[in-house]
Amino acid sequence: MVRLASSATQYSCSDLQFLKLSDLDEPQGILAVVRQPTWDEAAILRQQFVLGIFGEQLQDPANVGAIIRTAAALNASALWLTPESADLYHPKVVRATSGVLLSLPVFSARGVEGLIRHGCDVFAAEVLGEGTVSIDEIRQAPRKLILALGNESRGLSAQIRRQAVTRFTIPLSREVESLNVAATAAIATFYFSRLPKAG
Repeated sequence: MVRLASSATQYSCSDLQFLKLSDLDEPQGILAVVRQPTWDEAAILRQQFVLGIFGEQLQDPANVGAIIRTAAALNASALWLTPESADLYHPKVVRATSGVLLSLPVFSARGVEGLIRHGCDVFAAEVLGEGTVSIDEIRQAPRKLILALGNESRGLSAQIRRQAVTRFTIPLSREVESLNVAATAAIATFYFSRLPKAG
């Protein structure tokens, strides 16, 4: 046992013991026990500018982890997930975030009503359909914007689509029907983060 400068305690063990501790077939040899962060949701929503992501029933841990990593990299304000989504601390989520899980505020929310009450506009990502607008036709972003993304197979619920002020689609080519939800999150967050803000 070695005492580190950060006052964390380090332990070593045999490879056989480590394999029992890890859920990986070929672990890298390092495990950490960390305290789960807590965040002040009201403080985030009080900010002058908000760019958040709302995930409805996102079931694939790899997708949730990729969205967290992307949102952190693109300086999103926070992520909201419905309770039916993959567990935030599922091992696959944690690995897919590459360490940024502890730096992005993530909250649980059953719907977008609370976000709307805080003055956020909801933009819903959908496949091409009636009432949708191409993302590149949107030239301004609200000061407080929540990008709503739906379940990997079913998309967004009718209720979320009704609550959205804008329903946008990402134009695709070569007969590709839709994008992976994590790819949609990356493209939309990048695009909207660079738009001028509405007055």
